[in-house]
Amino acid sequence: MKQRLAILGSTGSIGVQTLDIVRENPDRFEARILTAHGNWEQLARQAREFDADTVVIADKRYYTPLREALSDTDTKVFAGEEAVAQVAASGAADVVVNALVGYAGLAPTVAALEAGRKLALANKESLVVAGAYVMPLARERRAPVLPIDSEHSAIFQCLAGERAAVRRLIITCSGGSFRDLPREALASVTVEQALHHPQWHMGAKITIDSSTLVNKGFEVIEAHWLFGTPAERIDVVMHPQSIIHSMVEFDDGAIKAQLGTPDMRMPISYALFFPERAHRPQERFSFVEHPQLTFAEVDRVKYPALDIAYDCLRRGGTAACTMNGANEEAVAAFLAGRCAWLDIVRAIEYALGHAAFVAAPTLDDYAAANDEARTLAARFLNL
Repeated sequence: MKQRLAILGSTGSIGVQTLDIVRENPDRFEARILTAHGNWEQLARQAREFDADTVVIADKRYYTPLREALSDTDTKVFAGEEAVAQVAASGAADVVVNALVGYAGLAPTVAALEAGRKLALANKESLVVAGAYVMPLARERRAPVLPIDSEHSAIFQCLAGERAAVRRLIITCSGGSFRDLPREALASVTVEQALHHPQWHMGAKITIDSSTLVNKGFEVIEAHWLFGTPAERIDVVMHPQSIIHSMVEFDDGAIKAQLGTPDMRMPISYALFFPERAHRPQERFSFVEHPQLTFAEVDRVKYPALDIAYDCLRRGGTAACTMNGANEEAVAAFLAGRCAWLDIVRAIEYALGHAAFVAAPTLDDYAAANDEARTLAARFLNL
């Protein structure tokens, strides 16, 4: 029986690669619901190719052209962020793939879990912002949460079938766009330089987050909520080749690692097929072509965002939500040429230093913290 998928963010990097998996396995999956933020033309093409039942364009300005583009089909067309959350809870899908970017992914995550849907999660911000709310909800509704992030998929695969106690999780880090750039040169880096990731082909926002290591800090927080591991037992190690995606060390000293080419289709397919694995004969790894795997400590002076994220995890409450909101505002400003790269982390520090803190937040508290963080970051950046 085919699994019916709702792919939130189908025109983004993860969404497009998820549709590649659907295209490779028409006997296993069908894309019934597709959503996008503003790319209505690509969304219309996807809806036609996959004969989608429903599409949602989050930016309401594009509702009319999308509706007209699909007027000769049976596809239902909706608009608005509220509609994205509503289709995430729809009975028309068995699995929700949340590939949205940023805080916007939280409401659909909550809606999907409330409805008891299996959630394949690429939107790490859902757990960074509100892991204390999201994971108990998943347990209460018995809704599986399967990670799509390559690092967390690697940990998930290493833990499969294990009963042994875990000593630590080891998250690998490519180092991002500026790993080989001296600290003194960071003041003048450009958007174009920051978007040139040495290993991965990703969307603009996550590529910038990788360059500051904000993304790696968020992955530490995400790992805590997914696997229940405290901050002091989650390590980050630099691994420039991006072949080992993460590792788990057990109490007997044994370490399991998941290796593979830096291709997001592997963790996506693992989440969709679990507990099985996909048949992907074109995927071949050659150790001969990758004869050297190297590791190094992260330069925490060069990349202060990593320790900021650890501190937010230890503080709990709305701290990580504030970090995320300020980061989203600052990254958007950097991509628009309105602030320097170094200002991204400075804006985060400013927001954390001035924001209200709620120790046991509700969803409304998270929303307020997100709004306040954005306002504070904008003030710091003179936007």
